[in-house]
Amino acid sequence: MRYTLPILAAMSLAACSSETPTAEQTPAEPMATETMGAAPAASGDMPTDGAGYVAMAGASDLYEIQSSELALEKSQNENVRQFAERMVSDHRSTTEQITSAASEAGLNAAPPQLTPMQQDMMSELQAASGDAFDQAYIQQQRQAHEMALGLHRNFAENGDTAQLQQVANEAVPVIEQHATELADMNVG
Repeated sequence: MRYTLPILAAMSLAACSSETPTAEQTPAEPMATETMGAAPAASGDMPTDGAGYVAMAGASDLYEIQSSELALEKSQNENVRQFAERMVSDHRSTTEQITSAASEAGLNAAPPQLTPMQQDMMSELQAASGDAFDQAYIQQQRQAHEMALGLHRNFAENGDTAQLQQVANEAVPVIEQHATELADMNVG
């Protein structure tokens, strides 16, 4: 299943918001179908406040960790398994860095939660097996990393919390490396 970047951004932001959108905030028309492989969403789609960034980055890391743990259980492809091991390690590290920076900035970071879309993506992976699992996992990872790259780049440039901007800036080259590995990975 192919998710689009604007929908990813909207759903992630909706999950981070505690407010119910008003009629003026709710789009009456379907969103454009720009795919994850296209340019990241406009910076207006990404949080620039520390709390919003922490929640969105936390959900992103949690999805990466849980989906990669599932890949370690289900995949027989050695390349997929090696990538999944790296994802678990790298995204746990990012979560720790963000949590620490948030604490230094005086923000109380709630435990991360998957967005409804990420829950659907996990369900898709749980239902898949064999080569179909590997293909779905890699496709979802490509999409998730494109979204994460936009999130961290945007916050590094436009964020309101210096400690978190530093973490976001340090995360960008790591995410870029993951995206490069994913672009070169062929499965099935």
